[in-house]
Amino acid sequence: MTDQTKRGNFGIVAAILAYLMWGFLPLYFHAMTAVPAIELVACRICFTLPLCLVIVSARRQWPELVAAVRTPAIFLRLCASAALIASNWLIFVIAVNNGHVLASSLGYYINPLLNVLLGTLVLGERLNRTQWLAVGIAAVGIALLLYGAVDMLGVALALAVSFALYGLVRKLTPVGSVPGLTIETAVLFIPALGAVTWFALQPAGSSLTHGTGTALLLASSGVLTAVPLLLFAVAARTLDLSVLGFVQFLAPTISFLLGTLVFGEPLDTVRLACFLLIWLAIGVFSADILRRRRLESRSSRGD
Repeated sequence: MTDQTKRGNFGIVAAILAYLMWGFLPLYFHAMTAVPAIELVACRICFTLPLCLVIVSARRQWPELVAAVRTPAIFLRLCASAALIASNWLIFVIAVNNGHVLASSLGYYINPLLNVLLGTLVLGERLNRTQWLAVGIAAVGIALLLYGAVDMLGVALALAVSFALYGLVRKLTPVGSVPGLTIETAVLFIPALGAVTWFALQPAGSSLTHGTGTALLLASSGVLTAVPLLLFAVAARTLDLSVLGFVQFLAPTISFLLGTLVFGEPLDTVRLACFLLIWLAIGVFSADILRRRRLESRSSRGD
């Protein structure tokens, strides 16, 4: 087995582990429905920063982190991405704790297609006819929700748009994933600590004092934030984007199964039709990626 094959296999394992962790997050947040969403996200930020600092130290990325902080354009972009990812985390927690796991699943199914559309509108990238067909099919599926599932539409679009904009800002910001997350959580740390303190001063007290189980779950939020991101960074360096693109659908698929089989959320005709059209759009889009990859492979071999 060649070194390249070994790296590829390790990258696939890393990607699968990352998306498995992201996919099962609804179970984690559902176990803490008694914790206010703002307090939960604030604790997530507070517990993520120390772990990120440890990882940055272990990977010797302090020069990259310091350089980013000292560059105003990069630092301001990371402030913007911090606001976007905090919003996305908050929307996700509220969605899960209010019985909208299916909506969160739909949002992350839509996200890759929205990324492509943003690339066209903002970055000047061009879509071919097949890709436009995929976007059109997805748009029809989303439009169906206007006729009977507006609540799902709102949650799904809020998650998809916030994460797509986050991805766009990070794409335009030349800094690594872990140093970037470290700066983002550092930017959010003071307001997060303020929120944690405010809840602690309320009559009900901090959720960290509401039993050992809850305290351990909240403390583990840092691990569940930083570790999958680190695994994703490893996968992104070793895998082709087309392979990574397929693996990314693992997380929303797990969330979809959790929503229907574990949490018993209703999947009426409108919602099912929407998912079927989104899956069809993803199939069309993925088939086009495979076709272009084969053509590029043949071209590089001189076939």
